[in-house]
Amino acid sequence: MLKICELYDLGHTRACEYLRQFTYPWEALAGIADLIREIGKTLSPEEYDHPAEDVWIAKDATVYHTAFIAGPCIIGHNTEVRQCAFIRGSALVGENCVVGNSTELKNVILFDNVQVPHYNYVGDSILGYKAHMGAGSVTSNVKSDKTLVVVKNGAEHFDTGRKKVGAMLGDRVEVGCNSVLNPGTVVGRDSSVYPVSCVRGVVPACSIYKGPDNIVPKEDF
Repeated sequence: MLKICELYDLGHTRACEYLRQFTYPWEALAGIADLIREIGKTLSPEEYDHPAEDVWIAKDATVYHTAFIAGPCIIGHNTEVRQCAFIRGSALVGENCVVGNSTELKNVILFDNVQVPHYNYVGDSILGYKAHMGAGSVTSNVKSDKTLVVVKNGAEHFDTGRKKVGAMLGDRVEVGCNSVLNPGTVVGRDSSVYPVSCVRGVVPACSIYKGPDNIVPKEDF
């Protein structure tokens, strides 16, 4: 359930071939910046503007003038980047996405149709197709003791070898408002997280996270 092939439909991202190289999604975080630069070189100038070094924005995307976009970054077709969004770089944003007001992105892959629409921080993370983060929900990507992030799935521990790892959200994940996804959180496909949750570890696919000791299958809800 932690593998890329189990979390994501790779047909919904320009990072498809890149992600196929890896088993687990956090393994892909180190190369996002280089990936964006390589993809950028292949983009048609008839479809994408190139307003700054290592920045490509689809001509049919909507970017409000108060948004800040640093490279390397690609903004896909029909995506909306709203007022005061802060894209710090190394952000591959897919098609039909919403990057909302005062939302901050850094070192991320957003698959197509992802919505981070209101006051979100998403760093060192990969969000699958149609994933949605409610208002004020954030990814925490650094542990308080600054040690390397370990992904914990029950008795299984996966050393990421990275100081910064945010959250890996599978396709169609819904995260409730004002939730915190702690470093190394993985949420399986089609799962939902209750508002004002503090999530750590792994949430199985097709589940509802109500609390650390209260995760229920959707069919039983």
